[in-house]
Amino acid sequence: MTIQLICLDADDTLWHNMRHFNATEEALLALIEPFAARDIARERLNACESRNLKLYGYGAKGFTLSMIETAAELAGDPLPRALIADILAAGRALLSHPVELFEGIADTLEQLAERARLVLVTKGDLLHQEAKLAASGLGDRFSGIEIVSDKTPDTFRRLFAKEGVAPYEAVMAGDSLRSDINPALEAGAWAAFIPQEGAWAHENGRLPIDHPRFRQLASLAELPGWIDTLG
Repeated sequence: MTIQLICLDADDTLWHNMRHFNATEEALLALIEPFAARDIARERLNACESRNLKLYGYGAKGFTLSMIETAAELAGDPLPRALIADILAAGRALLSHPVELFEGIADTLEQLAERARLVLVTKGDLLHQEAKLAASGLGDRFSGIEIVSDKTPDTFRRLFAKEGVAPYEAVMAGDSLRSDINPALEAGAWAAFIPQEGAWAHENGRLPIDHPRFRQLASLAELPGWIDTLG
């Protein structure tokens, strides 16, 4: 068996992402502290995000709308217009933050490209993800770019069929058990879990520690070596 296709997540796999969302969340909690305690506000925001995912999808724009909705729920009729303006400013800052690559990513992608075709598989707002990929300077490393609304087993099955590979000839690597690892395994691929500090609770999932096609890695730099053991 030889791996023919390497699928990589983008946010918090190639570059930092959740640190910016977490910082924006902290800013929101400070803004609405006159109306609600931080733990209550955080709980309400998390519930609002989960409720709105089916409407707004993933990404900074949906998060901004959820922040406004949370502030409106907690502040009630006295909600100041200035507070909405501050939340919108925080959302714009989230959309325009610089792309910060993880250390050694360019070299790792070069090593991976020597082993198989690379495809980026990421979810979120199309325009924002395209902008981040352009800013990263990594776009030309990939033979394919897939920006999807969500990642499910069928997402990966369609991708493998499109790329002309059997599932067992593909590897998916990412930081989310819910979106990267478990759906890829269910679709028949190999999967490398690379956890990151500050991960979003919504992306938690069952850790398939005993699955024969699963491996947890400390960093993406370990992926080429693991792939070499699969040949």
